[in-house]
Amino acid sequence: MSGVLFSGGRLIDPALGHDGPADVLVRDGRVAGVGQGLDAAGAEVIDCAGLVVTPGFVDLHVHLREPGREDAETIETGSRAAALGGFTAVCPMPNTDPPADNAGVVEMVAARGREVGLVDLFPVGAVTVARQGTALAELGAMARSAAAVDTFSDDGSPIREAKLLRRALEYARAFDAVIADHCEDVTLTGGAQMHEGELSGLLGLRGWPAAAEDMIVARDLLLAELTGGRLHLCHLSTAGAVELVRSAKARGVRVTAEVTPHHLSLTDQALADYDPVFKVNPPLRGKADVEALRAGLADGTIDAIATDHAPHAREAKEVELAQAPPGMLGLETALAVVLTDLVEEGWLTMAQAVERLTAGPARCRRVPGHGGPVEAGAPANLTVFDPSAPWTVRPEALASRSRNTPFAGRELRGRVVHTMLRGNFSVRDGAIGRLIDVREGASR
Repeated sequence: MSGVLFSGGRLIDPALGHDGPADVLVRDGRVAGVGQGLDAAGAEVIDCAGLVVTPGFVDLHVHLREPGREDAETIETGSRAAALGGFTAVCPMPNTDPPADNAGVVEMVAARGREVGLVDLFPVGAVTVARQGTALAELGAMARSAAAVDTFSDDGSPIREAKLLRRALEYARAFDAVIADHCEDVTLTGGAQMHEGELSGLLGLRGWPAAAEDMIVARDLLLAELTGGRLHLCHLSTAGAVELVRSAKARGVRVTAEVTPHHLSLTDQALADYDPVFKVNPPLRGKADVEALRAGLADGTIDAIATDHAPHAREAKEVELAQAPPGMLGLETALAVVLTDLVEEGWLTMAQAVERLTAGPARCRRVPGHGGPVEAGAPANLTVFDPSAPWTVRPEALASRSRNTPFAGRELRGRVVHTMLRGNFSVRDGAIGRLIDVREGASR
């Protein structure tokens, strides 16, 4: 009888509250057993001594650029990056061309993900037609489609009209869907290049004030409370936003929130040399904001770590700061940044870090079969990583089609060894089989 036994590892399964030694046996695409001394007859035994075994990671917020911007990323290259980062499920955002505001586009994205077969794609549909903020998109049709969309966002384009957001929250309640908002008052951020603070003044750059985020977070929370709808807040970046969410959760508001690895590890000081790779929306904030985000992640105010993986072609980023689009790569470095900057520095335990990458995001939207638990009968969607393995981030070695990582040249600790999707290795021994460099047409 064939199968795989992950032997001698530390199993962290937040969904079941397990953190300790355990073997995991996989047969026929599912977990066949969890424990010690399992009968591995006929199974390949993989030694996981010194390694951590977890449910596959879930990313609520990625930009795979297909359709429309395949020069920056494709579903295939983005899926490779995700698998190498330990992710078995990712949620592509709808700011494609054409936008994912109808059943046809979201079904195409989901189908292309199945063709590639490295990660499961759970598309996010647009809230409004063409993400223009004037009329609701076909939310019901996308929810009933083969893609079964249950989360909607105009990400990058905040829902400006409170009345429209209220209608979306009320309508989405009919199928228990989530409205995810990018919180930005654009009347305060026009022409902004970075966080508004002392450094923006010294550099002579127009700033993006924290109040522009906090005001919309407060509005959205009030509307979620009014409607009883499910609200998700994308990529929080300010101390004020964290406190607003903390208070709303205490009142019973149905809200979840995410934070990116770059907002947890970098500050606005990274822009001191005007390097466009560090331009992102929302912008990198000050040290006090970073610490508030870390504390909010630790105490559960923030539910999930989401990469906001935003690839851009080299020529788009290698321009003056004002002309460069915002966005950073994140899929392949997420785990290592969290382990290096949060776990090693004592902000999170290892178990908390895993929870915010697995069960936490799985609470925010429906991702069947992902996020745990790791138990007999469950799909074998698993990640195995070495928590202490050092490696240096080299943009040219990343699987993404783009190179705009803010961590280039930095040594991090923590590397994915294996990723398994429904019992098949999408990553084995740190590499994807048959990995073809689509930029040069050569095997890697």
